[in-house]
Amino acid sequence: MEGGERPEPHEGFFADGHLVLWTLCSVLLPVFITFWCSLQRSRRQLHRKDIFRKSKHGWRDTDLFSHPTYCCVCAQHILQGAFCDCCGLRVDEGCLKKADKRFQCKEIMLKNDGRALDAMPHHWIRGNVPLCSYCVVCKQQCGSQPKLCDYRCVWCQKTVHDECMKNSLKNEKCDFGEFKSLIIPPSYLTSINQMRKDKKTDYAVLASELGKQWTPLIILANSRSGTNMGEGLLGEFRILLNPVQRWKVQVTNKGYYNLRKPKEFTMNNYFSVGPDALMALNFHAHREKAPSLFSSRILNKAVYLFYGTKDCLVQECKDLNKKVELELDGERVELPDLEGIIVLNIGSWGGGCRLWEGMGDETYPLARHDDGLLEVVGVYGSFHCAQIQVKLANPFRIGQAHTVRLILKCSMMPMQVDGEPWAQGPCTVTITHKTHALMLYFSGEQTDDDISSTSDQEDIKETE
Repeated sequence: MEGGERPEPHEGFFADGHLVLWTLCSVLLPVFITFWCSLQRSRRQLHRKDIFRKSKHGWRDTDLFSHPTYCCVCAQHILQGAFCDCCGLRVDEGCLKKADKRFQCKEIMLKNDGRALDAMPHHWIRGNVPLCSYCVVCKQQCGSQPKLCDYRCVWCQKTVHDECMKNSLKNEKCDFGEFKSLIIPPSYLTSINQMRKDKKTDYAVLASELGKQWTPLIILANSRSGTNMGEGLLGEFRILLNPVQRWKVQVTNKGYYNLRKPKEFTMNNYFSVGPDALMALNFHAHREKAPSLFSSRILNKAVYLFYGTKDCLVQECKDLNKKVELELDGERVELPDLEGIIVLNIGSWGGGCRLWEGMGDETYPLARHDDGLLEVVGVYGSFHCAQIQVKLANPFRIGQAHTVRLILKCSMMPMQVDGEPWAQGPCTVTITHKTHALMLYFSGEQTDDDISSTSDQEDIKETE
């Protein structure tokens, strides 16, 4: 044949077969490798969860530590691994089982050996001390070397160099540090347990041994609120306090609301009925369906903005003054054309907005969070709420009272207490003072808003 010879049929068949084989290998091999890696990862996760479940440590895994970290077992620098949110241990995944056996976590209770309630030995953990911490012996900075070094007590949070530990603090007793008045000592719980066995009830005498300044702190956190950071917040406090000082409250409603039976809530911050409660209710309903989609603060604010804009157009809470009656200390208050009523116990609302002060250009009664008085304000709608947030408008200040009574005469209205919303039918809401509680607050530098608010209130007080 002119122009060259044709290839034999069997040669073309083998060539096509090799092409098919290599194509299958190029497609199936990555799939097989991915499947094998996923299987191994699943096995490691199951093994890790099994260790977490059986351990006395509060292990949590992380894909990236936030600062330079060294394994407490092998002393190698690690980027990911596991950490205990009670005692602060940090380990590599491969050393997790060894660390669980070798190191002891915080003890909730101690053996009843007759020691004083506020006396116990230090519980030292080596390495990964907090940044900018200083040795209690030589007053020099700790943790400055790029290796596993220096010690930290998980109770008093004192830090000490390796050399200073050998010379000075080996046998020193722990005094629980600056948070002594907030921590429940393990020996105290041991004594309580023994008293219950002996059927004794003089708990006040036992508490008096810790001094008048002892006011133990109990931490409550909503694991579903905001960006679902409740567990992380609890972990921060577990490191500082006794791990027993944590409560997780989960309420599960069964069936429909029984309107004949009164519902009681403990209000710490604020109560509201109207557009802000409606936005919270809509947000809550969608978050319940897909919690994983609401883990970003920016996204959450965008969702709130969407529902606020929608309510500006629909005005679902309009004519609130025709649907409710408001009484302050037994006196009925005539309401203007409002869409929302907010009852405040603290100065901030809606992510830090100073609602009672507003723009600060008007005189207003002095408000405190410890005077037994509630501040009651009204808003004209979602757009008015947005204006108050950016200090372009003042709220409608209704007044202050020790007892607030709100009667919802008809229809369903959205309500919320401290960010927990629900839809409520005709009812009577009565808010009265319950008790005082010692609270923590940030004592850092004041913002411009705080300074201006304080100066305005001082001027008002002087004029009075």
